Amino acid sequence: MFKRLVTGAVLGAALIGGQSALAADVTLKFGHLANEQNIWHQAAVRFKELVEENSDGRIEVQLYPNEQLGNEMDVINSIQLGTADMTITGESLQNWAPKAAMMAVPYAFRDSEHLRQAVESEIGEQIEAQITERANLVPLAWFERGPRELTSNRPIRHPDDLDGLRLRVPNVPLFVDTWEALGARPTPMAFSEVFTALQQNTIQAQENPLSLIESASFNEVQDYVNLTGHVRSWIYVVIGRNRLESMPEELQQIVREAAQEMQVYQAELFEEDQQRLEQALQERGMEFVEVDTEAFAEKARPAVEAALDDEQRALFDAIQNL
Repeated sequence: MFKRLVTGAVLGAALIGGQSALAADVTLKFGHLANEQNIWHQAAVRFKELVEENSDGRIEVQLYPNEQLGNEMDVINSIQLGTADMTITGESLQNWAPKAAMMAVPYAFRDSEHLRQAVESEIGEQIEAQITERANLVPLAWFERGPRELTSNRPIRHPDDLDGLRLRVPNVPLFVDTWEALGARPTPMAFSEVFTALQQNTIQAQENPLSLIESASFNEVQDYVNLTGHVRSWIYVVIGRNRLESMPEELQQIVREAAQEMQVYQAELFEEDQQRLEQALQERGMEFVEVDTEAFAEKARPAVEAALDDEQRALFDAIQNL
């Protein structure tokens, strides 16, 4: 009996020792707002797989989609406090770093290639440096977001076609000022109210990326997707600077390399998803309308520039000159 007890104790100790040997040296809590089907989450899953494999289990990545750790600002604050480690975030970063406002300025970018040039140039480096310095967050990768497009029940090809169009916009002063300058009648409204307001003709139009146009079923109350592309933006995957710098150099390198692979993977998913969205909306009866984007950009520019401070305007001008 005694021998059996001793043997059991030795086996138990061996099992506990084995489990502790398998425990990760570093655990990264990665929270974000997207659901499991979203391409942001799919990219995050890819990052987790790469980091855990390439570190031989020394790093564990715990994913928390669907705002499980709170909304965007909650998670940023948690990272700064050290209770979370990573998130996906966008122009909210301008609360700390004013240069991050460039991440969602109307008509800053001509197309996807122009946006990529800016993000990967000295302009992007300036924005990232300010985010790291002032928000204590290190951008590891960036994802392009789908451009915001205007939906309506009549085709809009030129700013003159807006002619007082009652248009829902988010409660963002720059968006309101821009659409007023273009000739529309922008109305700030909660997203949850938009479908009913369109149904009841309280508003006549709204603007959002194709992904939200699809998920909100705006095809049931709007006939046209006018390809205004008025806001092209991107987001960053960020990690707390203190957290990153507390890790051994070789593990920091594994995290950075996995983030770059995640960025490439997400770009492929994004391209496929944009094509799928356009086809799906057309199949549901929406007509896509080509727009004179140069005329829109020219008419919007005074309102956009008036809303920017000197530092932001210098960046905006640099983007235009790329």
